[in-house]
Amino acid sequence: MPTRTLPDNLRSLVDYLDGLTERAAIDGLDAALREADVSLEDVAEFVRFGERGYLRNLVCEGPWYHLLVLCWRSGQRSPIHNHAGSTCGFKVLTGDVTETRFEMTPAKIVHPVSAHPMSPGDLAVTADAEVHQMSNLQASGMDVVTLHIYSPPLFRMDTYSLTNSRVSDYHPMVLESAGSGI
Repeated sequence: MPTRTLPDNLRSLVDYLDGLTERAAIDGLDAALREADVSLEDVAEFVRFGERGYLRNLVCEGPWYHLLVLCWRSGQRSPIHNHAGSTCGFKVLTGDVTETRFEMTPAKIVHPVSAHPMSPGDLAVTADAEVHQMSNLQASGMDVVTLHIYSPPLFRMDTYSLTNSRVSDYHPMVLESAGSGI
């Protein structure tokens, strides 16, 4: 839990998350994200970019959640993945991000079934075996910042390939942001 004062827009979301006694339901997480009017300014101290890939910056955590700010440079993308036992909700704070959803073929290889460009204010909530990929497909110099909640915290996920049926075990790294009170 944070030991510092959070902006009001973030405080209401963290209060909801701190009140969880089990995994967040999709509807509940969707409603909490829609009600929270979180802006880029509210999370500015957690905005850090990685040069080799997108960066996951921890804002705060509790036994039933991680609240993260993910930062994406042009061309950066997540692996194709699921959420392996977690509910994930995210909201676009700045820039345009593309969420691509995938389904499994009879040959046990994933293929894209839809791509949704998302703009600031757009949000989505997914869970478990739903497979997707997040990408910043904008021109060079155009950054994306998204706010993500994983309930329970996401310590591992399955990742997939477009060229073979192998499913890999992936453990996403989280940067503990300075001043986060963690």
